[in-house]
Amino acid sequence: MTSATTTLAALLIALIASTPVLAAETRCGWLQNPTPANWWLDDADGSWTIMSQGAGEGPPGMDLIPDISERDYVRTNGNYGYACACLSVETHDGEGSITEILSVRQLALSKCQNDKNLSSPE
Repeated sequence: MTSATTTLAALLIALIASTPVLAAETRCGWLQNPTPANWWLDDADGSWTIMSQGAGEGPPGMDLIPDISERDYVRTNGNYGYACACLSVETHDGEGSITEILSVRQLALSKCQNDKNLSSPE
């Protein structure tokens, strides 16, 4: 191997090692939409921001969130409220944000209500 090839190989290895590996994770808890364009998920690990009003369109996959008011749902503010759901997501742990939504499955409210690891959304 030449010196240039060795240097290039070392640089590629360093680049690969420093690139964060994104892995989908399943997070279940209270999916909240209290006001227009404000969405977050509260699970056993804390609160995960999905979208904040005035901060843009939200992460890729926002269109996968169904109309949560069509199923088991608590209305808290006009057409807004919360539901229980499991989301397959990618997150930015340091910021407590969801960076991509891969799937959403709405659950019965009782699933979250009976989970001792979750705080009440109210």
